[in-house]
Amino acid sequence: MTRVTRSIVCRAERTRTLRTRTVLATLAALSIGAGALRAQQSPEVIGSTYQPGIDVLDYDVRLVLPDTGAFLRGDVTVTARRAPSATRLRLDLVDSMHVRSVDVNGARVRAPHAANSLDVPLPSGAGDSVRVRVVYDGVVSDGLVVRRDDRGRWTWFGDNWPDRARQWLPTVDHPSDKATVSWTVRAPERNVVVANGAPLGASHLTVGGRRLLETRWRETKPIPPYLMVIAAAPMIRYELPASACHRGEDGECVQQSVYVLPENRSWLPGVFSTADGIMSLFERLVAPFPYEKLAHLQSSTRFGGMENASAIFYDGKLFPQQKVTESVIAHEMAHQWFGDAVTEREWGHLWLSEGFADYFEALWEGHAHGASAYRAVLAKLRDKILTDTVVATRPVIDTAQTDYMALLNANSYDKGGFVLSMLHRELGDSAFFRGIRSYYLAHRHGNALSDDLRVELERSSGRSLTQFFDQWLRRPGWAEPAIGWSYDASTGTVAVFALQEGRFGAFALPVTVVVTDAENVKHRSVVNVPAEPRATIPLPDRFPRRPRSLSFDPESTLLARITRL
Repeated sequence: MTRVTRSIVCRAERTRTLRTRTVLATLAALSIGAGALRAQQSPEVIGSTYQPGIDVLDYDVRLVLPDTGAFLRGDVTVTARRAPSATRLRLDLVDSMHVRSVDVNGARVRAPHAANSLDVPLPSGAGDSVRVRVVYDGVVSDGLVVRRDDRGRWTWFGDNWPDRARQWLPTVDHPSDKATVSWTVRAPERNVVVANGAPLGASHLTVGGRRLLETRWRETKPIPPYLMVIAAAPMIRYELPASACHRGEDGECVQQSVYVLPENRSWLPGVFSTADGIMSLFERLVAPFPYEKLAHLQSSTRFGGMENASAIFYDGKLFPQQKVTESVIAHEMAHQWFGDAVTEREWGHLWLSEGFADYFEALWEGHAHGASAYRAVLAKLRDKILTDTVVATRPVIDTAQTDYMALLNANSYDKGGFVLSMLHRELGDSAFFRGIRSYYLAHRHGNALSDDLRVELERSSGRSLTQFFDQWLRRPGWAEPAIGWSYDASTGTVAVFALQEGRFGAFALPVTVVVTDAENVKHRSVVNVPAEPRATIPLPDRFPRRPRSLSFDPESTLLARITRL
């Protein structure tokens, strides 16, 4: 997500409809396919530390949106795989939702609902697959933004990050349990409904005297609940032209489109004309686009942008003045690969999402506007990092932080992105992107932790990165070396000496050194400063006369505040 706007907006509303056994049978078949997508993950372990023994395969969500207000009726069927030891399925659902009925494999059960959890008993000896249907209703106050826009029109937009899906949907609300999802939404006829995945059709209905449009969408790739959203508003759709067919991972051409309120139609495509080039670059650097389509939507969200899988939501206030920027678009599109397709297994590893999006935003800036633009983005990140109190006190991988909103900080974004830039510089284009691609392919439509990235980059580069990951990601702060140099006239050698005795300890640093010799010729080399309090490193070149000067890390490529001795 982008931090253009960090204000908090209230949300609300969702609802339900009946289903037939034919639909359930079809869904169950589709759900088996969802489990196959996760075959690359350990088959012996079902679920995660969040809910051991449970692996949700699919959500079938049916909603009816009212003409006005935030009252919700929902009808959701959860298809899950369970270990023999799992006797209960715990669904996250806030207590303000009133559960009307719960069925397990077609039989009514009593499921206690308290402490924002629905505790569903599972039958013994019923195999490793279970289907749980929950019918519920209530007034939504978060997770689904329900509001009138500036012209008095009612709109509905999902806004689930980090664990707010439970405000309007019964789910295993954790990033480690990804599932496919189907949407059937009945909304007032004047609205357009967009959701994850591909459209399956729409039909006009009259129910109880109300004219409704029933719209169906299907996301066939597993995604975490925080990315499962709908949008319903009187929007118009603009198809973005593509310079070539962007082939998704299933071989289909991926269509990009923009949905805006009618009054904002006249300036399209505007900055969204860059989306075609952004997708081409990221496909070339990583892999084909992972989802069936990509929609960009004017919406209601507490963030500047939210990377919902295949349907990016942007703060609606940015549209009337055309303030959506290509950097925001690039950031959110990068998330479709990193954060959405490859999702951090635990929130403490959020940099695998936000740091990647920040760095790929920088790569786009360099590709589109040149090397100086790339350097400017990194300089901005670096300036923020070296003055940030959170960076100075907490590590990037922050598994001790339980306030997930507090993870939206300079560690997860700025430092995470800059760490990737340092890895890129140290490993070089070939090894870096080969490792990034193998990391993506190994964990696509699944989950990853930071060490999974380390392992793939070690394989691609043939070098150990344990020290690099530990010092930049598991320790607070940045390097603060004091560096000086001396010249030995008898041998013509220059030695660099470094002191690292400050508050953050010693870092291993590949420091670029530029020597300006007595004839004003510049010589560039890299000295590997060890992670020791004091070190002396000779330069490889010989100089017949004392050099005029030495500069250290002149392009500011390190997370280091260097002082001169």
